[in-house]
Amino acid sequence: MRAHLPGLFRETLPSGTIRWRVRVAGQKARKITIAAGPGEPGFLAQYDSARRGIKPEPEQEPDHIPQSVAWLIHQFDKAMAEAVKAGHLHPGTHKQRMAYLRRVGETYGQKHMAMPRKAVIEHRDTMQATPGAADNSVKAIKALYAWAIYRGHVTANPAANVSRLNRNKGAVPWSVDDLRRFRERHPDGMAHLALTLFMFTACRVSDVYRLGRANESRRDGLLWLSWQPAKKGSPPVSVPVLPPLARAIRAQKLVGETYLLNGWGKPFASAAAFGNWFRDRATEAGLSGRTPHGIRKAAGELLALEGVTQYGIMSVLGHSQAKTSEVYTASVNRDRLAMDAMQKLAKIEW
Repeated sequence: MRAHLPGLFRETLPSGTIRWRVRVAGQKARKITIAAGPGEPGFLAQYDSARRGIKPEPEQEPDHIPQSVAWLIHQFDKAMAEAVKAGHLHPGTHKQRMAYLRRVGETYGQKHMAMPRKAVIEHRDTMQATPGAADNSVKAIKALYAWAIYRGHVTANPAANVSRLNRNKGAVPWSVDDLRRFRERHPDGMAHLALTLFMFTACRVSDVYRLGRANESRRDGLLWLSWQPAKKGSPPVSVPVLPPLARAIRAQKLVGETYLLNGWGKPFASAAAFGNWFRDRATEAGLSGRTPHGIRKAAGELLALEGVTQYGIMSVLGHSQAKTSEVYTASVNRDRLAMDAMQKLAKIEW
């Protein structure tokens, strides 16, 4: 996939790792791999060097105080990068954790890596204006020290049992009225297709922007969509394509590698890029504060209200376990349950 800078290419390796390459100006056959992508430190300098045919120098190892918090974060960063390359960690998880841990390093980086619990709470409390971000920061610290304990660097996790600031239940589920307002504002086009994909697949943002005709298959004369969710540990998902979704897909005049295309007729570069675009479309419909994940929650609630079993909802939402019934999940016919569950959605006027 190509980004909108001359000669810059974004490539996704089989492991899921994102690689950025730059074509040397005037030499179509020569490309140079750079270590940073758009928006990351040093990107423009590396891009300019590569365009001029100069391979960027590898970054020097940071000069951290041994066994300091900054040193520990750096070791964890390298370990996560290796896990991403091996396909054991989603790149988005790595990126999100480091965004929060860098902030921790700004304050506590030079202190000993045996960070006290009091310091975690103090750090959390500096972010009270954004409780969701505060909780995610604590989660990142908890992951850092869980890894550090396993590697024998420390013996205690200072983020263990640190309470959450954000007491809400996450994304607000879209109401039937919300869905109606969005469709009235976007009766056709890419935004309408996006909403329809969310409602009739109940997939995550990290999956919806990647779906396309390559995910289609026919079974017993019926069209199905099948995909492997990007979220680590999720089982494969297959759902039948119900008539409302089939109509929305076939109504698109612009056909590309994926169903959903950006303003340039290209697939969205990332889940974040698609999510930002979709939130703008929701705002246009007067639905500020509504997120794509809220549609997924709405689909789950509607399925439950229609009497769909727990296993049926698990099959559609791509959940791998249930607290009270995970022992039976492996033997369930997921295709049959997904068919039963999705047929419930067919009753909804669309």
